[in-house]
This record gives sequence, C-alpha cells and structure tokens, in this order.
Amino acid sequence: MNRNFQRIPSQHMSKTIINVTIAGDSEIQELNKEYFNRDYPTDVLSFSLNETLEDGDYYLGDIIVNSDQAKKQASEYNNTYEEEIADLVSHGVLHLLGVHHPDDDEHSVHGVEVKS
Repeated sequence: MNRNFQRIPSQHMSKTIINVTIAGDSEIQELNKEYFNRDYPTDVLSFSLNETLEDGDYYLGDIIVNSDQAKKQASEYNNTYEEEIADLVSHGVLHLLGVHHPDDDEHSVHGVEVKS
C-alpha cells in the first residue's frame, strides 16, 4: 500500500466525522458502477469528502462495507463476521486517510479505470 497519509487540520482532531454504512452486494455493485465504472461488488468503498461543515465539524468521508462479502471473506481469513467487518472498516479508514494500493491513481483503482 502507498502510505502517503493525508493530514487532517489539527483544529478538527476532536471533531472528525466518518460515516460508516453496511450494505449488500447489490448496493455496492450499484455504487461501483456509478462512481468507478466497475459492474461488480467489492468488499468496501471509501468516499473522501474532506470538508468543514457549518458547525465546524470536519467530515472526512464515507465508508460503505459489504456485509455479503464480509460473510464470505470471514472464513477465508479465519475471522468472525464481526472481525471481518472491523477489518473492512479499518481498510476504508486507511483509504480516507490517503493510504492506497500501489496500482491506484487518479485514473484507476486496483488497475480498473474509474469514471472521470
């Protein structure tokens, strides 16, 4: 993974918001198709927002975890379902902080072209 961490302004450290949603294969596939031009489900999606809200809170972004994939992957990785959900949330947070896979860039994610 590329470890170029994004810095969150220090005044927001105690007021940072990350929204986590649990969805299934069909919802994730829809989002993948709409935003990344990928017509298949993945285990987690992250949408970085990085904006200061009117009340001063800092909205880092949204993470959508695929519960269907988490159920399948839990046994592969010798995790419980809950542990796999936690691992996927952690993975999503890393993406929000700017840690990406080596083959990710502004044009592709995991080597798959994304919509501009």
